[in-house]
Amino acid sequence: MTVFNWALRLVIFIFLLVFAIQNTDPVTLNIVLGHTWQAPLVIVLLAFFFGGALLGVLSLLGVIYRQRREIARMKRERGNPVATVAADVPPVV
Repeated sequence: MTVFNWALRLVIFIFLLVFAIQNTDPVTLNIVLGHTWQAPLVIVLLAFFFGGALLGVLSLLGVIYRQRREIARMKRERGNPVATVAADVPPVV
């Protein structure tokens, strides 16, 4: 399975490398108030991909921290779950 994983990673890497090499044409982005940004197409695509991934992660941080606080609160209310479960299990005869 490890050989298959590395082969798949190599194929994906080669595909992305060929994609990047073929998309080096300069593009111009017109930003607000007449500002422009000129860069190779692959750089623009990667910048927007990473920007979107970063926004996605940041949008989930609030949910993750709220769930962690709720889980910690529920554990405090219940007490030690390991001791409670061990006390409820009848002895094996």
